[in-house]
Amino acid sequence: MNTDGGQRPSTIIVVAAAIVEQGRLLVVSKEVAPEVFYLPGGKPEAGESTEETLIRELDEELNVTPTSLNLLGEVEDVAAIEGLPLHMTVFRTEIDRVPRPAAEVADLRWTNGGDEHAPMVAPAVRNHVIPLLARSGLLASPCAESVSDQAQPRIGRRDSPSSCGWQPGPSSPG
Repeated sequence: MNTDGGQRPSTIIVVAAAIVEQGRLLVVSKEVAPEVFYLPGGKPEAGESTEETLIRELDEELNVTPTSLNLLGEVEDVAAIEGLPLHMTVFRTEIDRVPRPAAEVADLRWTNGGDEHAPMVAPAVRNHVIPLLARSGLLASPCAESVSDQAQPRIGRRDSPSSCGWQPGPSSPG
């Protein structure tokens, strides 16, 4: 195991976007682990600020540009795949267009955090980001609305709405 000075495991540093549309959070899966959903974002390159990292990562992963970045918080947990300590800086982010999976992104979905697929969401998102967004009133309550009144995200919506569950995004190209 990689360690810092032989004392403790290395910490993975990432910057991520909490993109919420009509009460649902955008999560993405990566090709290396398509069964786990994360916030879009990634690791900073040398000399990059957190904002520069997020702008680059959103362009690479989703082909979008942020129109606003507001610090939501700092999260400490365990990385879903690596099992190492994780430090994630999360920005509440608005974007300029419909996101499309690109680069290493396998899929994107919208969740209210309380649907039947919530266990597929990475621990840092499930344990910290979703509760923070829910307490802030930014996520819709699971199953609170009727099917006829259900607000579906405008970005990535398919023609057949689902009630109380994931709102699938567009399929990967090709």
